[in-house]
Amino acid sequence: MLRRVGRAIAVVAGALMMVWPALCNGYPLLYPDSISYLGDGRWLAKILLLHRATGFSAMRAEIYSLGIFPFHWNVTAWPILALQALLTSYVLWLVMRSLVARQVVAKFLVLVGMINLTTSLGWYVCFIMPDILGPVLYLTIYLLVFARETLSMRERWTVYAIAGWTMAAHSTHLVLAVAVCMLLGLLLALRWSPMRGRGRKIAWVAAIALLAAGAQMALHGVLYGKPSLNGNRLPYLTARLVADGPGRWYLQLHCGERRWAMCAWVGNLPHTDDDFLWADGGVWQSASSDAQEQILREEMPLALATVRAYPMAQMRVSLDNFGEELVNFGLWDFDSNAWIESHLDTVLPGARAKYQHTRQAQSRLPVVLFSAVQQWVVMASVLAIVGGVPLLSIRRRGRILGLVAIVVSVVIANALVTAVFSEVDSRYQSRVIWLIPLLAGLIAMDMLSWGREDEEKEELLKDPASRAAIP
Repeated sequence: MLRRVGRAIAVVAGALMMVWPALCNGYPLLYPDSISYLGDGRWLAKILLLHRATGFSAMRAEIYSLGIFPFHWNVTAWPILALQALLTSYVLWLVMRSLVARQVVAKFLVLVGMINLTTSLGWYVCFIMPDILGPVLYLTIYLLVFARETLSMRERWTVYAIAGWTMAAHSTHLVLAVAVCMLLGLLLALRWSPMRGRGRKIAWVAAIALLAAGAQMALHGVLYGKPSLNGNRLPYLTARLVADGPGRWYLQLHCGERRWAMCAWVGNLPHTDDDFLWADGGVWQSASSDAQEQILREEMPLALATVRAYPMAQMRVSLDNFGEELVNFGLWDFDSNAWIESHLDTVLPGARAKYQHTRQAQSRLPVVLFSAVQQWVVMASVLAIVGGVPLLSIRRRGRILGLVAIVVSVVIANALVTAVFSEVDSRYQSRVIWLIPLLAGLIAMDMLSWGREDEEKEELLKDPASRAAIP
């Protein structure tokens, strides 16, 4: 009982450490999208629970809006931080416990404290956005595939539930979860030793992904009359192709042959994806509802036609975008925003006055300092991982090698998916980059335990009756 209480205290202490950016700011950190997430939950709950008439269109991930609604009730955003901090701390605790045999509480608090002060972890825990749920999801996949035996039955079902919600909370998370399952399946087929006997565990994660996809499709069917994974999405891919250049070139050459919806703007196509989607005179904001629907229907055919017409040009610009996104993880999206200030009272009545006194509203958050710190910490962590992986392989540390495979793959895949299909934005990479220092810290702790393990094996060798206990 005392041990269980001690573990709970450690998780709560870890969560409390993670909310320091909000305490420094004087309020949870907000983004323009936060207004939609805070405002949509009540309407979605009315439609689903009270069977109100549909016709409401959510612009953001509906399942995240529904998930956080019981924690804020359009009154205060602080309980959302408690939810995100406790979820993150709990999953990190389970990861730490799966890899560390001794002094788990002390090592957990030290590692969480160091990651908090040197990376974007705490910043995204305090962000009213689903961004932090992506890294939490990828760590749950590690737990379910490589460390399932370290979880009790209650913990296992809790992790299943966390994985399901975090997958469904944003389409990018679901895409990356499927990509991780495919990678692990490939490694299993290639007979990579840490994957031995883990096929059924991968299947469980894949089943959760299917359930999350089904939940998204069912919800979108109720809301919009047609099941889909995307819901009321924006044409991010079209905006990306036009901004990159090949999409613009294709339209300028072929609008006379086929009347794409985009041809109405062919003489005035924007040069950035933000202008395409959000500028007052941009394509999306100036298009009628019928034109918007046609642009969405034609998005994939237009993308395929563009790639066929300019394969090398599109590949070059996509690779450039990917390379830029991969190393673009500064904390630049926590600055002031007049739109947030003008709309905050519509979702949290009375919150505008509190927000106006925050460091974020006054552009006084130390983002330059912490961006620089994170840059150096990530570079050092990459070197530590590169140097540590061969040693882990030699010593056959299969569990932590599995974590290496997941973390490295999602950091790369996250940059690829967001840069190629959406836009280059520091927020996308910064929300996952803290997994690299976390991984480096866990590798370092594992290496520090090797000397003691070797001593214990030597002691066992001295006792013939105990030699069978040596793995």
